Amino acid sequence: MEKILAVNSIGKFFKDKKVLDQISFDVHKGEIMAILGPNGAGKSTTIRNIMGIMYPDEGSISFHGRKEVPRNKIGYLPEERGLYKNVKVMDILLYLADLKDYPLKKAKERALDYLEKFDLKGKENVSVEELSKGMGQKVQFIASILHEPEMLILDEPFSGLDPVSQELFKEEIRNLANQGTAILLSSHQMNLVEEMADRLFMIHKGKKVIYGTMDEVKEQYANFKCTIKGVNDRSLLDDLPNVQRVEQNEGGTTSVLYLDNEVHPSAWLKNLPEGVNIQELIFDRITLHEIFIQIATGKNLAVEAGDLDA
Repeated sequence: MEKILAVNSIGKFFKDKKVLDQISFDVHKGEIMAILGPNGAGKSTTIRNIMGIMYPDEGSISFHGRKEVPRNKIGYLPEERGLYKNVKVMDILLYLADLKDYPLKKAKERALDYLEKFDLKGKENVSVEELSKGMGQKVQFIASILHEPEMLILDEPFSGLDPVSQELFKEEIRNLANQGTAILLSSHQMNLVEEMADRLFMIHKGKKVIYGTMDEVKEQYANFKCTIKGVNDRSLLDDLPNVQRVEQNEGGTTSVLYLDNEVHPSAWLKNLPEGVNIQELIFDRITLHEIFIQIATGKNLAVEAGDLDA
């Protein structure tokens, strides 16, 4: 797969504090690459270094092997939304397309198509300040893709969107990836990341903690959990072998058993005593959301010892 962006061992200092430490990852043509981490982990600083808003103190960033990242080849939806409020929608879209050296006639045609696709038909002559928050976000998303960028950087693109608008964004992001756009996605909505991303890079306190395909991360880091629906005394479950911890809802009608790594579900099931009340039993791996919580709270950073390099 063709490499579009390469981030090579970048480091960044703010005064005496090192906020990025040996950060390295690639983004390939036609893939959705997620960059994740808790607040303050260094995600936004990494993105700003890629965008040339600031520059790394160590390491390098290259685009198609060249040191300079051409801004007209990059689309960027920042977390902090910012459009000129007293400007008409079409005027702001054409202005931003012009800044990217994109032909204005083609930009206007594409803008009208996208406004219709995002249920904003007829809003081209409305000022930005008259739009709802969700509508404004759609306009800024359109602005980030109007010039047909080779790479698209999305920082919290789903924030504040209703479920219908989220689906529209997801569909368009997938379409862009299928057409060959390299996408770098940053989001705290782990369910959407897990659904969409091909690979992920997770950063914590300025350092890499996970890097690999979604399948690799799930296989190597996401232990199995067993969910048992049925009223059970916790004492029946706490001492079972290969169980890290047991969580029960109030009333004990649902029990979740988090298992050790490398447990084979079919073999482990033989450990359940005859007295366990099973109305329903589900075996699956812990979610990306649960992995994120473990890392953010420092409960389990074991992956650092053998991180995933895809």
